[in-house]
Amino acid sequence: MKIAFFDTKPYDKPAFDKYGEKYGVKFKYFETKLTEDTVKLANGYDGVCAFVNDTVNAEVIDKLTEMGIKTVAMRCAGYNNVDVKHAKDRIKVVRVPAYSPYAVAEHTMALLLTSIRRIHKAYIRSRDFNFSLSGLTGFDLHGKTVGIIGTGKIGRVFADICKGFGMKILAYDKYPADGFEDGDRVKYVSLDQLFKQSDVISLHCPLTDETYHVIDETAIEKCKKGVVILNTSRGALVDAEALLNGIKARKIGAACLDVYEEESDLFFEDNSGHILEDDTLARLISMPNVIVTSHQAFLTEEALISIAETTVKNLLDIEKFGKSENEVVYKNSNS
Repeated sequence: MKIAFFDTKPYDKPAFDKYGEKYGVKFKYFETKLTEDTVKLANGYDGVCAFVNDTVNAEVIDKLTEMGIKTVAMRCAGYNNVDVKHAKDRIKVVRVPAYSPYAVAEHTMALLLTSIRRIHKAYIRSRDFNFSLSGLTGFDLHGKTVGIIGTGKIGRVFADICKGFGMKILAYDKYPADGFEDGDRVKYVSLDQLFKQSDVISLHCPLTDETYHVIDETAIEKCKKGVVILNTSRGALVDAEALLNGIKARKIGAACLDVYEEESDLFFEDNSGHILEDDTLARLISMPNVIVTSHQAFLTEEALISIAETTVKNLLDIEKFGKSENEVVYKNSNS
């Protein structure tokens, strides 16, 4: 089996080469993203492997099917960049629903601790032998309330980490997880309650029509003054302009972002020699109480191995059985 692998980064290759060689899957690595203009590179292959910022719209899907390609393997959990409705009955779409929930959850806590204990500022100071403590005062997490939006595997792991810090946990999910709520430390509440009562809000839900801009101007108005916003899930869960305005108004105490709603042409690339044209992102990064990382929450050795292994298995299952347990199937909401 030959697979065209788009948006390749150096860290992708070792694990995919390992499992590809083990199971007879040969990957051709392309650094370019999958788009309407680059889809022709997939000609002659049995499938394509795509990532979060690749374009898998109707035009790309049609061109892939014209070339006889039967599978799009997303090497990530999210698939909001795939026109799943158009793909139905045309091409199989598979994904990696879970790789290492610990990787993302631990990165979220790392961001939170870095922010509230001013680790990033202290690091920069000490490099210049400035050991002043002025402006480095933080606050304890113990006894604080964290609101977790989305209680899938990552959200629940993050909740366990927060429990270890002695935090109270409010959770919201359209589909509550069985056995997660304990009536004491963990409680499911409405979104309004979560906004009003949380000292920290962390997003761990997929991007859907319902969750798009779940953190917007209205939500921010409901929050406590000084709330800390964490997003390591999908960029468009947060209205970036509303977030910026909330920070400027001193309503939001801090924000930690591993994702950004207009990241597709920026993240995963070295833009240090270019002028950043996204004014909103530039202003967010310039804020002293904002930390932005480059969509790296998933990036651990364990997660990369799991992603490669699951992706290869998905491809083999589609080839051998015509289906996969990780297949993305469009479901008509009216049915």
